[in-house]
Amino acid sequence: MVTEVSARAWTVAVLGPGGVGGLLAALLSRAGHRVICLAGEATAYALRRDGLHVRSAQFGDFDAQVEVDTELREPVDLCLVTVKQTALEEALVRVPLGFVQDGLVLPLLNGIEHTAALRRRYGAQPVVPGAIRVESTRVAPGSIEHGSPFTEIDLAGPAARLAPLATMLTAAGVHVRVSEDESATLWGKFAFLAPFALLTTRYGLTIGGVRTRHRKELVALVEEAAAVSSASGAPVDPAQTLTRYDAFPPDSKSSMQRDAEAGRPLELDAIGGALLRAAARHAVAVPVTARLVDELTKAPHP
Repeated sequence: MVTEVSARAWTVAVLGPGGVGGLLAALLSRAGHRVICLAGEATAYALRRDGLHVRSAQFGDFDAQVEVDTELREPVDLCLVTVKQTALEEALVRVPLGFVQDGLVLPLLNGIEHTAALRRRYGAQPVVPGAIRVESTRVAPGSIEHGSPFTEIDLAGPAARLAPLATMLTAAGVHVRVSEDESATLWGKFAFLAPFALLTTRYGLTIGGVRTRHRKELVALVEEAAAVSSASGAPVDPAQTLTRYDAFPPDSKSSMQRDAEAGRPLELDAIGGALLRAAARHAVAVPVTARLVDELTKAPHP
């Protein structure tokens, strides 16, 4: 089915039209695809009334119209899963099994454990492991602020199978890479994300503040994440990770830090918890990670 639709407009469901999902929904709609956003009643009402509004450092400011529903009611070529990990189980009831069996399910969540959960629910065939690199925030229902000058998606799987999807996303403005190495795709982002999320949230600092005021902890955490990633079959060079941190705009915040500032539930288990579980499976010592997760667990948050 995916090969057949690669040359024409796709029908795409977006489960969770927030910062990431809203941006991708708007880009795909602007590129001529049929987009169905799946959300709760309040968000659905706002999207039906006003559509999507994007302010973007990369794509400029634009509006996009999408279809909206609280549940998927027909087959789609692609379902983007872009909810927070904390809302994943509840949100998946909006996507019945039969409507994605002949298409693709692309999760773009923080963490590394959601791919297995989605495969248990929908089967291995539809689910495409993926990772996104972007800074995009929902400031109100349907209102998206895209701050990064890049939008990058990594896909894992056979190149021939994923070529239509990669072509479609690329034509919409997304920079896409395809690799057959699933572990490298997922851990390549996760080993970078975990130190960023844990430290910025723990200390309430941007990455600029973390890399100057908590440099030793940053180095230690990067080394721990790299060790777990390598033990999981995805070698990571800690020096390269630190170089990427040093090149990041100093005022950058992690999504988990933004959630903490807004009083929203934290993806602490999906990020810190997942890193600790992977470390335990491979008998890798991660004392700094364990301490930070413990401190964040005890800190007051929703």
